[in-house]
Amino acid sequence: MHILKCAVTLFCLLAASAALGAGSEADFTAAFAAAQAAENEAGTPKNQWTTTEQALAAANKAAAAGDFDGAVKLARQAEALAKASIAQAKEQETAWKAAIIR
Repeated sequence: MHILKCAVTLFCLLAASAALGAGSEADFTAAFAAAQAAENEAGTPKNQWTTTEQALAAANKAAAAGDFDGAVKLARQAEALAKASIAQAKEQETAWKAAIIR
């Protein structure tokens, strides 16, 4: 059930990030900074996802190619993934207790 909640949360975050418009280099810089901050926060409980790193790298590549619309979308996707990994880590802090055989 908890995994389902994480999946639904991730889907909602990704849908919301896709619905937001993309834009300029300044928009990319702000979106990338937010994604990087979320990824750094995910590193605190050591729950960074490789897909987040891939999205950040793809965002940088798109920005380097001048595709700021795509870069902003990818940066927002990376932020959503990082936030979902944080939510998963918080949920798993206590969920493991339910799996213990008593």
